[in-house]
Amino acid sequence: MKLESIPRRKKRVMPAKRVGRGYGSGVGGHTVGRGTKGQRSRAGHKSLETFEGGNVPFFRRMPKYKGFNAKFKIEAQAVNVDVLEEAYKDGDVVNKESLIEKGIARKNSERIKILGKGEIKKKLKIEGLAVSESAAKKIEKAGGSIK
Repeated sequence: MKLESIPRRKKRVMPAKRVGRGYGSGVGGHTVGRGTKGQRSRAGHKSLETFEGGNVPFFRRMPKYKGFNAKFKIEAQAVNVDVLEEAYKDGDVVNKESLIEKGIARKNSERIKILGKGEIKKKLKIEGLAVSESAAKKIEKAGGSIK
């Protein structure tokens, strides 16, 4: 005899036993399979996953996670290409000192990055600044250079 030749029964899945419906139901009776006495035998008991017998639960003892601030994080100040178009003449050198001098960048800014928002038609020489890919394409297309 092979497994595939065994006939299938009509009632393969039995109905669930209805617990707590009297002695005639065939399950339990008055204790209903919960054992006798104790908190877990009664209705409305706390689940064992979070309840700790009246102690303050673990998730309330722990401090709440609110994120953190990186101590030495350096945020780059963003300067867009259209701002350079307005502030500089053709052939000017753009560096940290000139941006601070013109009031485009803050004096205490540790890092400045040029971003590609807007259009540029002037040939500018960018020195010692971080430049995004889109800004680099636009500056080089206009005839400028990045060092």
